Amino acid sequence: MSARAVAEGGPEPTGGRDTTAGGYERAGGVAASQRRADGQARAAVGHADGYEEQTYYRPLWIEEPARRRRLPDPVRTAAVRAVLIIAVTLIQAVIAFLSTVAESWLAFPMVLSSVASTVVATWAALDVWVTRQVWNQRNGVVSEPSSTARTLRRERRRARRQARATERAQKRIRRQGGTGQLSHP
Repeated sequence: MSARAVAEGGPEPTGGRDTTAGGYERAGGVAASQRRADGQARAAVGHADGYEEQTYYRPLWIEEPARRRRLPDPVRTAAVRAVLIIAVTLIQAVIAFLSTVAESWLAFPMVLSSVASTVVATWAALDVWVTRQVWNQRNGVVSEPSSTARTLRRERRRARRQARATERAQKRIRRQGGTGQLSHP
């Protein structure tokens, strides 16, 4: 990496051809390990007439690509809804247990509501699974012959091909100067 890339805050290798023994990159003869505590460092940038010292800032963080793709919006919405419902159900179950141990009048209504919430939480978890399956069937690449996604892609390709053929025909008519056209648009 050049001194300019280091001066712009580029990533540093941990070994390689242009590194010092400590694994830091050399920036124009000055090791990049000479950083100060505040994140600034000085690098000597070579010019034809001599060296000029520049201050550069190392970036606070370096963004890395995501390991997994983001969930589709409908699936993510269903998952968030399910997590919230399950959290409320667990809170209700704890309150029902504690009020039962304390022999409070609140125990019976809380047990009833936590039973109902358990049914709703089960439905919410199944909703995430069903929504994911439906999304994959409609939009995803599923390696089954009955995949709706494959049929939709085939229809889109056919429409694009037809649009390109129509466009080519129009260009050909224009090149011919309008001959062969029944009426002028």
